[in-house]
Amino acid sequence: MSERTRHVAIVGCGQLAQMMAQEGQALGISFSFLAEEGENTRCVEGLGVLVNLKDHESGEALYRALGCPQVITAEREQVDVGLLRNLQQFCAVYPDPHVFEKAQHRLREKLALTESGLPVAPFLPALGADELWRALNTLGYPAFIKSCENGYDGKNQWRVKNQAQLEEAIEEAQSHPCVVEAAVDFSCEVSLVGVRSVSGEVKTYPLTENYHRQGTLLVSKAPFHNSHLMEQARAYLDKLMSDWSYVGALTLECFVTTEGLIVNEIAPRVHNSGHWTLVGADTSQFANHLRAILDMPLGDTECPSPTAMINMLGVNKSPSQKNEGVWLYGKSLREGRKMGHIILVDDCVHKLSQRSDAVIAELYA
Repeated sequence: MSERTRHVAIVGCGQLAQMMAQEGQALGISFSFLAEEGENTRCVEGLGVLVNLKDHESGEALYRALGCPQVITAEREQVDVGLLRNLQQFCAVYPDPHVFEKAQHRLREKLALTESGLPVAPFLPALGADELWRALNTLGYPAFIKSCENGYDGKNQWRVKNQAQLEEAIEEAQSHPCVVEAAVDFSCEVSLVGVRSVSGEVKTYPLTENYHRQGTLLVSKAPFHNSHLMEQARAYLDKLMSDWSYVGALTLECFVTTEGLIVNEIAPRVHNSGHWTLVGADTSQFANHLRAILDMPLGDTECPSPTAMINMLGVNKSPSQKNEGVWLYGKSLREGRKMGHIILVDDCVHKLSQRSDAVIAELYA
């Protein structure tokens, strides 16, 4: 495929689509973006053609409006799977729609993970107050109640430590199909971003350790040095990619336990915990995702120096502290919203930690 013919359409118009397009420019790729009705397109303005879903009734008309792309991808799990399958008649869609169908529903995701032999926390489905009570009686406390749909960054999730907290959570949770998960005793959370091309080439970035603030990712640090866990995470990722005939970037979020890694959830896309790759790796997760779906050779994924990414949650001021890059997404300011991120690189883990703490203190003072 010549550089002149490379064109990718992205479903979604947020910061992940923005960074994909920015990184794709150096690869000679042009872009178009599909916006759902009412979706804010500010992040991707000026980066390609904007197409509103409501303006096109047929899949063929939509495909043509998107510029007849070679490939369609998505920046989020919550996409219309039927729409993707319709568009699949005209060009490749990666990852395949069946993966989005799994990932956008927590119960289907859990079942898919266990079918591939990956370990997850003990769980039970629950719909309504009676099933929630039964699930907690079976799994015990503490536990998490998570909505099957639209549960992310701590939203539509309830941690219950006792019967009184369950009674409070049921008021909201009983109206949603849910998964109840037993709490896992873990030392930290790590994630692994990997990419698989159309031809089957696979590369993985180092394990990344993640820290959260009120349920939302605040800091990611790479590499997380543990060769045994890295081997285990890579084996999990390889199994899913093989079972699902996967193409593109795939992220695993895992708990580190005394028995090894327990998979918490997956993301069939580039991921917030992989933003450090924009500076800390030769080839970013965004560029490698594009390389994978266009069947280009994958780039280097090593992390030669300790690197940290700090999310700007509800703040959009650049810190005075030394850093290796500030990415502002161009969003309107809102409490808790991901407004941008900062990347730090150092040759010393201890110094990197001190610098990260200083940036966080300044941002959230």
